[in-house]
Amino acid sequence: MKLIPINSGFLKLDGGAMFGVVPKRMWQKMNEPDENNLCTWAMRCLLIDTGERKILVDTGIGNKQDARFRSHFTPWGQETFSQNLAAAGYSQEDITDVLLTHLHFDHVGGAIQLDVKGNPEPTFPRARYWSNPVHLAWALNPNAREAGSFLKENILPLRDLGLLEMIDPSDRDVEWLPGIRLRFVYGHTEAMMLPIIDTSEGTVIYCADLIPSRWHVRMPYIMAYDVRPLETMKEKERLLNEAADGAFALYFEHDPSLEQGRVGRDAAGNFLLV
Repeated sequence: MKLIPINSGFLKLDGGAMFGVVPKRMWQKMNEPDENNLCTWAMRCLLIDTGERKILVDTGIGNKQDARFRSHFTPWGQETFSQNLAAAGYSQEDITDVLLTHLHFDHVGGAIQLDVKGNPEPTFPRARYWSNPVHLAWALNPNAREAGSFLKENILPLRDLGLLEMIDPSDRDVEWLPGIRLRFVYGHTEAMMLPIIDTSEGTVIYCADLIPSRWHVRMPYIMAYDVRPLETMKEKERLLNEAADGAFALYFEHDPSLEQGRVGRDAAGNFLLV
């Protein structure tokens, strides 16, 4: 099994929203904001090559949105996704499965593209797209807080074109494919899926938005975007304990420069990168 990072580009998000209750005087030393308080974040997908299957985890923001939408997030480098995929030796037609951790626009937007007539079509024409019924129902009837993150043009074509496959949520890790388990977490959004991947070199956890960057390893660093921040704390602590005890690698989807890292504990029991 091979794991290949595929960067789908970068975007800018408000630093206060990304770091939550942590004061700016602390987080600005980690990810320096611009004059509008915006910090740069990656949209780092992961290609899992099992030999038989080529599985893409998340798809970035895509390029369907208009200039007004893009002005809020300043996405850049998006055109490098296909280039990065090609540089890794793959094409969009090679992808057999797309696992969508959740349906926020910066994770699912690249799943659908527009053809020359402006009609939606799958970016990965031979792939099955995977979500779960609990999260899909949540995304199609969003609360006011998340409504701006669940864009119908990203989600409805997947459903209406019959591309979506469903995975049933569980309170235990679910074996999805050999060597790949899924954990369902509820702090950031309803039933987000985290792939836990067993390789010959150890276990890798794709953290999605539970731990979006190296800086979010620290327990108080919780995004203001999370709908249940106290649940995020519990889910994060559980995962970090497992990662520290098992020497698992954490894959950071949004860290602007660090793809993955391992965690340990300091003398006081606080989690830190090692």
